Amino acid sequence: MRYWLMKSEPDDCSIDDLAAMPDQTVPWYGVRNYQARNFMMNQMTPGDPVFFYHSSCPEPGIAGIAKVASTAYPDETQFEPDSRFYDAKASPDTPRWFNVDVAFVRKTRLVGLPELREHPALANMRVLAKGNRLSITPVDPDEWKYIVGTILELNPNEL
Repeated sequence: MRYWLMKSEPDDCSIDDLAAMPDQTVPWYGVRNYQARNFMMNQMTPGDPVFFYHSSCPEPGIAGIAKVASTAYPDETQFEPDSRFYDAKASPDTPRWFNVDVAFVRKTRLVGLPELREHPALANMRVLAKGNRLSITPVDPDEWKYIVGTILELNPNEL
């Protein structure tokens, strides 16, 4: 099992939107970075825990917990000419972009970047690295346990 942080703009899909979706599941579409795509294709497995992170908003931060709900499959938006995620070089026979489904586990209080930075145990967390722009990053198991147990005060075994 691996742990992840996945960023979503709340105007596009917030943790509340995810909780309200049919089956509380959403395809994680629109990723157009090869490293993030490769995480989905090569490392994510159903059941992997996810920090659902609100980005590009007034208060970015961890807004909830989700889990990977499928293996990677072609992102249909790459084939739709009217989509902002269209890729003219992609075809159904040779897709370039993939997504996984993500399922709601629970909403949490917002844990913003300033709060994450206050904790020395999280100093190496990728989301805190200068210049990090990836929408999907791995989370070290110790970082996961620290955030869930110490910051959110949840029992990691109940997630």
